[in-house]
Amino acid sequence: MTSRDAQGEAPRTVTELPPGIAPAVILVEPQLAENIGMTARAMANFGLSELRLVNPKNGWPKKGVREAASGATHVLDRATIHGSVAEAIADLTFVLATTARERGQMKRVFAPEDGMAELVAREGQRCAVMFGRERVGLTNDEVSLADAIVTFPVSPDFPSLNLAQAVLLIGYAWRQASGRARLPFSGELLSPPATREALIALFGSLETALDAAKFYPPEKRDIIARNMRDMLHRMSLTEQDVRTFRGALRALTRKGG
Repeated sequence: MTSRDAQGEAPRTVTELPPGIAPAVILVEPQLAENIGMTARAMANFGLSELRLVNPKNGWPKKGVREAASGATHVLDRATIHGSVAEAIADLTFVLATTARERGQMKRVFAPEDGMAELVAREGQRCAVMFGRERVGLTNDEVSLADAIVTFPVSPDFPSLNLAQAVLLIGYAWRQASGRARLPFSGELLSPPATREALIALFGSLETALDAAKFYPPEKRDIIARNMRDMLHRMSLTEQDVRTFRGALRALTRKGG
C-alpha cells in the first residue's frame, strides 16, 4: 500500500506484514493527538502497522494526529476503535501489558527483549502489546486481562516513559527478536584494498618528495622512512586512497605549485 505524509509529499510504498506475524499495539484511553501520532510513527519505524484504540479521549479522529505521525498515516488510516479492553483483545490469543509498577499479580514479567522473543515464538497467533493512559497507565483490572507483563529497565530515579517512547522500545525489541533488524547501509569499502605494488609506488613517491624537500635528517632517513611506511600500513589504504595520496603529492611537487 502507499502512504502520503503530512506535508503532502509523494506517496511512499509501505510493506505490511500479514496478521499473526507482527503484534498489534493497543492504546487504552489515549488522550493527546500528538502521542497517538507519534505512536503511529514509532510503529512504522519498526514495521508494526496494526493499531487498536480503546476509548480515545475526546473522540476520533483527533486534530493534529496526522501531522504528529510524520507520514505514518497508513497506521492511522487502519486504526480500529474499541469500547473496552475486553473488546479490543477479544480475537487475540496472547497479550502483554506494559507497566512501570509492580501490580502484585502472579504473572510472568518480561523485559522488552524477552517479551518480544515470546511473541516471535508464537508467530501465526494473534498477539498484542497493551499500553495504558498517559498519566496513570493501565488499571489493575486491565492488567489482569493480559497473559504477562512487560516492563522497562529504566532508572528508578525517573521511571516515567512517554507513551510513544514506550512503543518505540517495544517496536525495536520486536524487530530485533524477529530477525528483521538489518542496518540500512553497511559502510563497506567502495574501493578494494590497495595492492602491495600500489603501496610501494606510494612509498616511493612520498619519499622522493620528502627527499626533495630536505625533510629527512641524513642520519635518520631510513628509520623515519620505515616508520612512515608502517604508519601507512596501519591505515589499511584502499586503491582510491593511494590514488588520492599520489595525486596530492603530484600537486605539491609540481613546478610552480
